[in-house]
Amino acid sequence: MTDQRANVEWRDGIVPVSVQFDDPYYSLDDGVAETHHVFLGGNDLPTRFCDGFHVGELGFGTGLNFLVTLGAWRASGIAGKLHFTSFEAYPMQMSEMQRALQAFPELPTSVFADDAGGDILAPVLRGADFELTVVVGDARDTLADWNGQADAWFLDGFSPAKNPELWEDALLAQVAAHTASGGTVATYTAAGFVRRGLAAAGFRVSRVQGFGRKRHMTLGVLE
Repeated sequence: MTDQRANVEWRDGIVPVSVQFDDPYYSLDDGVAETHHVFLGGNDLPTRFCDGFHVGELGFGTGLNFLVTLGAWRASGIAGKLHFTSFEAYPMQMSEMQRALQAFPELPTSVFADDAGGDILAPVLRGADFELTVVVGDARDTLADWNGQADAWFLDGFSPAKNPELWEDALLAQVAAHTASGGTVATYTAAGFVRRGLAAAGFRVSRVQGFGRKRHMTLGVLE
């Protein structure tokens, strides 16, 4: 567990930027569209959704990816429950999350409403059709202790050049160890060392068209 919190500043009063990593929390072009392209499309979702489907994530941030995924889950009409586990070293304060998410009124932000009185989001949040778990702490420590497996991973740490710890080979190996057979991984980055780390961990890696100003992104399937 860490007692550190995200240090956030606001670009143009709207876009949250991490002071620790000098990087925005989501695309300056369109954060929702980026999530759909990179993380949902990259993991072939919502096509693969089924009851009990489990998404793992490195970097919870504003909660945007979770909310977009939950929205897609609900739109797909799948019966049952979505499981979403995210690992976050520097959780945002609820007031900052709410401010960041005001830009996306189409998202199901009401799922956070009952938890709004806290300093940060509760470690487990349950609804009729979802269970969200946010594991606070350095993922290099916490992921190894997790007893779950994800069907799809969203690797959404800050830029590898600015946040290399979240892209280390050992951590990517832990991602693979906590991936169900045939599971997938997607990330916005196409950095060579990230692709090599995923391949070494056992993923069949491919480079595809990225979102917006990013020419390429990375996908992987666990072999």
